Amino acid sequence: MTINCNSLLIDLSSPKVMGILNVTPDSFFDGGRYNKEKKILERVEQMLIYGATFIDIGGYSSKPNAPLVSVQEEKQRTIPVVASIMNHFPEAILSIDTFRSEVAQLCLDQGAALVNDISAGLLDPMMLKIVANYQVPYIMMHMKGTPQNMTTQTQYDNLVNDMIFYFSERITAARDLGISDLIVDPGFGFAKTIDQNFELLRLLDLFKSLELPILAGLSRKSMIYKKLEISPDEALNGTTVLNTIALQKGAKILRVHDVKEAVETIKLWESVTCN
Repeated sequence: MTINCNSLLIDLSSPKVMGILNVTPDSFFDGGRYNKEKKILERVEQMLIYGATFIDIGGYSSKPNAPLVSVQEEKQRTIPVVASIMNHFPEAILSIDTFRSEVAQLCLDQGAALVNDISAGLLDPMMLKIVANYQVPYIMMHMKGTPQNMTTQTQYDNLVNDMIFYFSERITAARDLGISDLIVDPGFGFAKTIDQNFELLRLLDLFKSLELPILAGLSRKSMIYKKLEISPDEALNGTTVLNTIALQKGAKILRVHDVKEAVETIKLWESVTCN
């Protein structure tokens, strides 16, 4: 199970870590921390040293009820960051976290190697075409509605069945355009209640039927800190527990704020599970 990132084949038979770099003022955990080039580069260097395979750059907060950000503002937040990181760390494999094809295209032109789309192409009809043109790996996430209204979109006939049908449709649309490398993200916290998030994690192995790598984005999310009645700052231990379960259920990429701990989690999990 490999994906091609700027001509570098990444083997996902061993799980990998994607480090989160939010260049937004309002992300739920680290909003505003990385708004200067020096801090951004220090953060990237740290994540690479700790063992991140991918760095995921986002300029649009997708937390529930997040304010709208213009395309121009998102471009101003992300494009210079991608360019700077590629200049200082040309070996870095960068993912651009956006649902806008224009932002994705410009970041790919600067050297980004993957597109991470919370809408699986449903919020921008040009997104799949851009990904197909650039032939980069595409992470398609499950979400109903938008970040602004997704908390009202939690009704399902059958959570997992509905999601697998959604992914089947989006995979077909991507394949029809010739996109080769696809990754599915169940979208923990997106249009799902806390109980639905835990049901989704319990049944995560059912998504293996899609025969694609699974990305799990559980890091410091509300399903952890609200369940434990703590703050996101206190949710690292809970994140590690749920990441371990996600690995047991078949996750191949852990998208996290805390790279060192996630890499250690994978190393220990493989020590138990691999002969």
